[in-house]
Amino acid sequence: MNETQIVTNERTSAPLVGILTGSPSDLAVVEKARTTLEELGVPCELRVLSAHRTPDLTLEYVRSAEERGLEVLIACAGMAAHLAGVVASNSQLPVIGVPLAAGPLSGLDALLSTVQMPSGVPVATVAVDGARNAGFLAARIVARKYPDVRERLQAAAAVEIKRYEDIATDNQKPPTS
Repeated sequence: MNETQIVTNERTSAPLVGILTGSPSDLAVVEKARTTLEELGVPCELRVLSAHRTPDLTLEYVRSAEERGLEVLIACAGMAAHLAGVVASNSQLPVIGVPLAAGPLSGLDALLSTVQMPSGVPVATVAVDGARNAGFLAARIVARKYPDVRERLQAAAAVEIKRYEDIATDNQKPPTS
């Protein structure tokens, strides 16, 4: 799965968000970011690139990202989780780190590696396995420039609010015997 996969919408076929993961074994979790972006109509691409196994390809991808039109990068990695730091240190684009639950520490090591970045190399970090929230955060970032994305975010939020209001209302009804 080293091929770029592009999701398009009516506005453009050029991806706005690049999603990177360090291992193909993490795709089940990472796909949640892509699915979220697809639902919101945000063009994106997904690449398996490792800070350790394919460092040259990773740097080539990151360093060319802005020139290719990407506006946000999502970096997903487990264990040592160096991917987000490598990405952030080689790009001025916003970087969202997704620590992944892997290995004997179940993601704690990845979380700490992702949030403890040195000054000047910021990585916005979501929860362990929080790829869906990474997709939402990336969409919020691009929504500052694209009103259609903002409208879809607002609509998605309204659906969630309605769903929880319905649950709360059902909880208030007296039990029937």
